[in-house]
Amino acid sequence: MSGTDLSPTSLREAFGHFPTGVIAIAAEVDGERVGLAASTFVPVSLDPPLVSFSVQNSSTTWPKLKDLPKLGISVLGEAHDAAAKTLAAKTGDRFAGLETTSTEGGAVFIHGTSVWLETAIDQLVLAGDHTIVVLRVHDITVHADVAPIVFHRSTFRRLGA
Repeated sequence: MSGTDLSPTSLREAFGHFPTGVIAIAAEVDGERVGLAASTFVPVSLDPPLVSFSVQNSSTTWPKLKDLPKLGISVLGEAHDAAAKTLAAKTGDRFAGLETTSTEGGAVFIHGTSVWLETAIDQLVLAGDHTIVVLRVHDITVHADVAPIVFHRSTFRRLGA
């Protein structure tokens, strides 16, 4: 690959060399679970507690979530490689086979994940073909016995012991 090839395909391949965690962003909308998967999760700040992820501007799911008061972030665990694919699908039940919990505020969390963050949108930053979503963390639950799944070079992987 040349040093000047900045096509989406070559950029995706190059960016894929950086391993990332995978999260589900989910909430209840009119009594139904709505969610999507992202591999762009980043802790941002400890004070105030902020995290972020990026979402494609072409997403048809994000418009259903972006105006809600609370969003649940679940850091997917090693057992969730199939769930990550389902959550990222364009059609069908994205929560098929997943056990979830909903809060009074409407945030949805997936069982068997390593961390739950109850959040609210703090900022939206337009960035090319994506929007960076900065979220303020309002509550956190850590399941220390669950190892996270990692997305690396277009494949879901497990961390070595």
